[in-house]
Amino acid sequence: MADNRTYAHPYIPNTVPEVRDAMLKEIGLTSMDQLHDAIPDSLKLNREMNLPPAMNEYELRRHIDGLLAKNKHGADYLNFLGAGCWQHFIPAVCDEINQRSEFVTAYAGEPYEDHGRFQALFEYQSLLAELVDMDVVNVPTFDWAQAASTAIRMAGRMTGRKTALLPRSVDPDKVAIIRNYCTPVMDIQYIEIDPATGRMDLQDLRGKLNDDVAAVYFENPGYLGIIEDQGAEISALVHGVNGVSIVGVDPISLGVLDPPGRYGADIICGDLQPLGMHMNYGGGQAGFIATRDEEKYVMEYPSRLFGIVPTEVEGEYGFGDVAYERTSFALREKGKESVGTQTALWGITAGVYLSLLGPAGMQEVGSTIIQKSHYAAKRLSDIPGVSLRFEGAFFKEFVVDFNNTGLTVAEINGRLMEQGIFGGKNLSAAYPAWGECALYCVTEIHTQSDLDRLAAALRSIVANHPDRS
Repeated sequence: MADNRTYAHPYIPNTVPEVRDAMLKEIGLTSMDQLHDAIPDSLKLNREMNLPPAMNEYELRRHIDGLLAKNKHGADYLNFLGAGCWQHFIPAVCDEINQRSEFVTAYAGEPYEDHGRFQALFEYQSLLAELVDMDVVNVPTFDWAQAASTAIRMAGRMTGRKTALLPRSVDPDKVAIIRNYCTPVMDIQYIEIDPATGRMDLQDLRGKLNDDVAAVYFENPGYLGIIEDQGAEISALVHGVNGVSIVGVDPISLGVLDPPGRYGADIICGDLQPLGMHMNYGGGQAGFIATRDEEKYVMEYPSRLFGIVPTEVEGEYGFGDVAYERTSFALREKGKESVGTQTALWGITAGVYLSLLGPAGMQEVGSTIIQKSHYAAKRLSDIPGVSLRFEGAFFKEFVVDFNNTGLTVAEINGRLMEQGIFGGKNLSAAYPAWGECALYCVTEIHTQSDLDRLAAALRSIVANHPDRS
């Protein structure tokens, strides 16, 4: 074992003995062990760790491959899981572009090899702004939850108010992130939903709107796939108390649904993952925020914005930060909201996807998803004991009610797994009042035979349950 008094680790900085000793002297210590004196002895191992022998590169690769082989994933199984990470078709060009060396290092800092990254992000912002029918779009946040949280914080700063309202249909995991991100600056309160349609209860909204409400946040389509057709009325009610209307949106729906700005949204946010990003076992997420080009909105963005300006060379343009001085990169601890690493690479990917499909392609994808998801919902609701939880229009996802089958969602999903099918997300823990319900997702990747296979498998599982024999 190397003597830590003389050993310098090849990959850990400041471990050269002379450097380490100088740092210890600066803080009045003589040994590294003194740094750990505050830790109780009961929490210390006080012996050498019993680690297995180090593997060589070949052995390690085989070991990791063996572990990965245990995974069951959407490439092998027929997948109807969504709930925030959806299986869409990824054009090969998306991966080809985002793995280029000048883009794959697209970090919040400034990589030395930076040929066209700012322009690529400007193009992404322009394309997404056209899709959502807004003027300003930020460099992506980590995910939809962070984008929604930041949008709510922006509304709080703009209005000087402390309360945000959102419907109970929002994903409970997302709500937990919003609460964590906004506490203690903002108080997050629920609006009830109509038990028949899943849409926002406007009577409850009216009763909770007051002069301390900074914003109402709702989604269209929502976590449960429901299309909220009361958007204009909701926005009008919010504006009636001088609040901010924030709408979360799945961008792939905007080929067929009106962008939220047309029914009164002041801030739009959402997830970029449907636009060219693989599921990556739940990763590959990226969020966006969009607003009108008004100073009161622009100056509240915590994240970077890229713009275009002419240079002194006629016909040449440059790309760079807009109002950089408002960010925590410039203001550091005095910033309105701290922003660290952002998912710029996924913004570039979304830009490639949007430029490839164009308006007609987005409309085709959206129409295909609506047709296939409604076909699937009809096939499943025809199964005895199976029904849809909510009435009305939906996009991509829908809630299936299994309460009259005598089976739990966990039992049904277990039997579907035996047939190589991922069933819908079990909602029984998040929404216990609904009993045994699951959220099913259907996208453009599903064929009619896939949907018929799911329906046949569920019909057989329900029919063969003893309670229904």
